[in-house]
Amino acid sequence: MLNTAASGAAPGRTLLQLTPAADFTPSDGREMDVPAWRINGAIASKVIAAFNAAQPPVIDYEHQTLHKESNGQPAPAAGWMHGLRWIEGRGLFAEVELTQRARDLVQAGEYRYFSPVFLYNKKTGDIASVLMGALTNHPAIAGMEAVNLMAAASAYFNLPNPPETTVTLLEKLLAAIGLPANTTEDAALAACSAHKAQSDAARKALQLDANATADTVTAACTSLRTASASATPDPAKFVPVTVVTELQTNFAALSSRQHARDVEDLIAPALADGRLLPPEETWARDAAKTPEGMAVLTGMLKVRQPVAALTHTQTHGKPPAGAAAGGAGGTAGGLTADELAVAAACGLTPEAYAKGKA
Repeated sequence: MLNTAASGAAPGRTLLQLTPAADFTPSDGREMDVPAWRINGAIASKVIAAFNAAQPPVIDYEHQTLHKESNGQPAPAAGWMHGLRWIEGRGLFAEVELTQRARDLVQAGEYRYFSPVFLYNKKTGDIASVLMGALTNHPAIAGMEAVNLMAAASAYFNLPNPPETTVTLLEKLLAAIGLPANTTEDAALAACSAHKAQSDAARKALQLDANATADTVTAACTSLRTASASATPDPAKFVPVTVVTELQTNFAALSSRQHARDVEDLIAPALADGRLLPPEETWARDAAKTPEGMAVLTGMLKVRQPVAALTHTQTHGKPPAGAAAGGAGGTAGGLTADELAVAAACGLTPEAYAKGKA
């Protein structure tokens, strides 16, 4: 009779090898979508952490659980997995509870090997979790240890210094705060301190007790946000939108008037001294409507030279002979001396220039 109590395993339980201790491939020639299935101590720790002991995976005979829908045969359980162990240098093992029938078949030599069914990462090949297993005589993984109830029950627990393969408190802590499994203890402590500082600051800002729970902090934040959304704005700190809109409109109008004045101050003198001829006035005003056009026009007028004939009249300020006096200064057609000079330079009669000016 097997004595499992002395080994540290629960009564009636034993250990069966699930995988080797290194990367491995199947020996049955099946097509692989990864170079190899990968397993090591670090990967095994994740598999062990993902194991759900509350719903033990089944062990059957020859994987009949996977085939019962197609062949219609029953799939009786040969046992159940209750935990996983990593044994450095040997591989991943399952602590199993075999039925009496299964134990009798193994002891009689009718079943020799154990074959696992597992999930793996399709990109890396890393073993992800163990789904079930089966007693078989044709395992797909070469080099697996034969099932030996006595050896399996004592092999792990009789090691001089058995490696710790259960999930440690540090590993659980790292998973809880979202840090990698290889984070050092110092880094983990620093992260915990930072989380605590943030929590304390939040409680202090919300004027809550130092022992306030996360639900209490959340409720306080929600209440504060709701109160802020419904509060009446302080007139001393906020301006109505209509006032801002009116200011924007007035500013736009002021800017437009200033621009018109700038355009006039640029074009009028240029027309007067001949740097800009009357036929160019329409083009110049259109160009000055944009900042870019205004810049081009300003630059052009800086380099143009005034036309001397347009800076004074040929009659030295006196009306042309035979011209009727009219308007201020006695100029013909109510034109100034400068305007008469422009008309003369452009080949226009005073009347035509006056009409165009109007």
